[in-house]
Amino acid sequence: MSTRKIASLIKKLVKISGKANVITKSWDKEAYEKGWRYGSGNAFAVTRPGNLLELWEILKACNKDGVIIIMQAANTGLTGGSTPHGNDYDRPVVIINTMRIDDIHLIDNGKQIIGLAGSTLYSLERKLEKYDREPHSVIGSTSIGASIIGGVCNNSGGSLVQRGPSFTELALYARVNKDGKLELINELGVDLGSNPEEILKNLEDRNYNEKNIVHSDKLASDNKYSDIVRQIESKIPARFNSDSRLLSGVSGSSGKVAVFAVRLDTYQKPKRNQVFYVGTNNPNVFWKMRRDILSKFKNLPVLGDYMHRDCYDAAKKYSKDTFIVIDKLGTNFLPTLFELKRKVDLLSKKFKFLPDKLSDRIMQFLSYLWPNHLPARMDKFRDTYEHHWIIEMSDDGIEEAKNYLDIFFKENEGDYFECTKKEGEKASLHRFVSASAFGRYHAIHNKNLGGAMSLDVAFPRNEKEWFEKLPKEIDDLIELKLYYGHLFCHVLHQNYLVKKGVDPDHLLEKILKLYDRRGAEYPAEHNVGHEYKAKPNLSKFYKDLDPTNTFNPGIGKTSKKKNWK
Repeated sequence: MSTRKIASLIKKLVKISGKANVITKSWDKEAYEKGWRYGSGNAFAVTRPGNLLELWEILKACNKDGVIIIMQAANTGLTGGSTPHGNDYDRPVVIINTMRIDDIHLIDNGKQIIGLAGSTLYSLERKLEKYDREPHSVIGSTSIGASIIGGVCNNSGGSLVQRGPSFTELALYARVNKDGKLELINELGVDLGSNPEEILKNLEDRNYNEKNIVHSDKLASDNKYSDIVRQIESKIPARFNSDSRLLSGVSGSSGKVAVFAVRLDTYQKPKRNQVFYVGTNNPNVFWKMRRDILSKFKNLPVLGDYMHRDCYDAAKKYSKDTFIVIDKLGTNFLPTLFELKRKVDLLSKKFKFLPDKLSDRIMQFLSYLWPNHLPARMDKFRDTYEHHWIIEMSDDGIEEAKNYLDIFFKENEGDYFECTKKEGEKASLHRFVSASAFGRYHAIHNKNLGGAMSLDVAFPRNEKEWFEKLPKEIDDLIELKLYYGHLFCHVLHQNYLVKKGVDPDHLLEKILKLYDRRGAEYPAEHNVGHEYKAKPNLSKFYKDLDPTNTFNPGIGKTSKKKNWK
């Protein structure tokens, strides 16, 4: 595509969204071109539509001129799936960031919602409070400003045991068909009109009522997951990104379509919650507990998040600042903090005399000035036990769990305590912020370390050896291992920092082969992005959705070429 044609397209985009919302300067584009943790590449423009009609017009202009379209919302993903990756595309790239289109509609007193293109889980959480209901995800994705639609497109999981991956069969989206024509697909279950412009305007203006809403057997959540997770003898993981059961239209689409809106279920808040903090030195103890609770309990846990002692220590030291920010200022400040962090790091790149990862170094220094932030009982368990499990129960499940744990630890190694409300909050928060410790450690010590690998793996439901024991020839190449995850779902996040001089890509291949032999699936909940290879069924799903390979080419290490050539 010639420079003249690119300039012409930029003019069209400016006419649609306004000059302030079409970004072409390298400095300003960088925040959109670089992934949260992984991946980056060049786009000739970033455009930020302010409403659904603008988004439609931008899509038409881009498709007419034959450019690559990368849809992006909050850009909080970990595997680089919402940014370009490299600069080896066969067509120019434009990024369409939807965060200005952030409206949320409530249906049936908040029992369902319609989230528009850039709406966030955090906003939804706040909106549902007065209805005593919750979104699919709570602390975690909600806190960092992740988008509702991003979660659906990636079949994102989360820590909540009963709810499973984010999923819906009800959505409004655009695709490019095999003839290269852009078409709007209304599967939202709302009668909004007949042509794209009418449909989009009626939705945005809320020009519809209960009579226009179709209540069918189409799903707005994964309503089978609570049964699936209980199947403890299954050789298949409970949830993973390429599960064919969860690939439907927008769900699992990984940016291969342009999503205007999704319709999702919400969840009743429990009346009571209780966190149990459990410790052991024997991984088999947790294996037995997991099987007992999933197969015998009448009430499923709300969550059950695991931390290894090394991860506990790393989070205590290197995620302390994030913990304090959330604990003292609330999660509503966290998106602002992360955005500020990005800007500081971009500044350090611009001015070469400033150290790399400047924001991490500043925040780490400040964290040393704050006293110990963790409860004494948690620290005591850290000294006593290698493996930690934070189990939250609700309502009738509280007494059921207490009775079980009292009996269980009379016969098995380990112990537990019932958290106070404040201890429970701090335990869950400590586990959540542990994800950032890995990146902080690498940023501070990167001169003495090799590359980083952050793996997201789902083990079979019948797997006994859930705690990883690497062969010595692999283990010797690794400087630091941090293990945490969602143990009831058998989803573990296994982060590795390799020794200096070690090829992380080669090492990754060896580790993934170990997973393959164990029947594990990966990724479990963070999507393939540009980091993982899409399995054949997932790759076929992408090709069916996007036969011309217009949207997000190269995702899952697939072809970047037009028409998949």
